[in-house]
Amino acid sequence: QVQLVESGGGSVQAGGSLRLSCAASAYIFRSYCMGWFRQAPGKEREGVAGMYRGGGRTWYADSVKGRFTISQDNAKMTVYLQMNSLKPEDTAKYYCAAGGDCVGGYRSSRPSYWGQGTQVTVSS
Repeated sequence: QVQLVESGGGSVQAGGSLRLSCAASAYIFRSYCMGWFRQAPGKEREGVAGMYRGGGRTWYADSVKGRFTISQDNAKMTVYLQMNSLKPEDTAKYYCAAGGDCVGGYRSSRPSYWGQGTQVTVSS
């Protein structure tokens, strides 16, 4: 049973923008806070952004503050990650996630659900 479905990845030049989308099942969207992770080759999966269930308070990794914005559309049960001023070091597979310590940097708990991931490649 598919719970989280990402879309919107692709290739872009440095300085460009992309918007990732994550469509969630009704149960997940209504029950869990939402966030985004990424994993580059040879590196651990890291939290990028998180948002309280229903919207409101957000958290961002220092590496993306001021460039990335997480948002959600409650009617569409979809979470977005707007990525601006992209850098080559942002290249990674990006995963939508539900649950865990969404606005605390995922320090105390990890997500309960994961999407399949979408690739983002930023060229210099």
